Amino acid sequence: MTQAPTIETQRLRLRHHRCEDITPMVDLFASDWARYMGGPISHDELWRWIAAETISWEWLGYGSWAVELRETDTLIGQVGINKPPRFPEVELGWIVFPAYEGQGYAYEAASAARDWGFETRGLQTLVSYIDPQNARSIALAKRLGGVLDTKEHGEDPEDLVYRHIPQTDGSVEAYA
Repeated sequence: MTQAPTIETQRLRLRHHRCEDITPMVDLFASDWARYMGGPISHDELWRWIAAETISWEWLGYGSWAVELRETDTLIGQVGINKPPRFPEVELGWIVFPAYEGQGYAYEAASAARDWGFETRGLQTLVSYIDPQNARSIALAKRLGGVLDTKEHGEDPEDLVYRHIPQTDGSVEAYA
């Protein structure tokens, strides 16, 4: 099976998911914390979700990474480049567990995933589908260079679509 490449940043390791990653995620996804992702999400649904994102590496050549702290190997979230059948376009998505929010980890992980998608995979655009009430993710999408694309819609027509486009100099420029 094709696995996710391991990407290391200054503080983080993005690695292929393992079955044991689900255990620390179960309670969070079953809570109101998962409301911006269609949750709460049951243990069975979370298992199917992670399994699909893991097999996506073999089928599509991209998928999700588990995000862990390099210093302690502690799982702190997930970042991914995904396109399940219900998504109109390839999405750059992220989650960071509540105890690790506000420390720049989501930006660090999402930047690494975005850059890998553009530089290694050759993707020409990525979108981030975001619930309009999710102010933290909207701010992060903007920080990553994403710009609101009012012409497009996600699976949920209420979601905002932030578009990320690579530039020839390797930077990411706002979508016009």
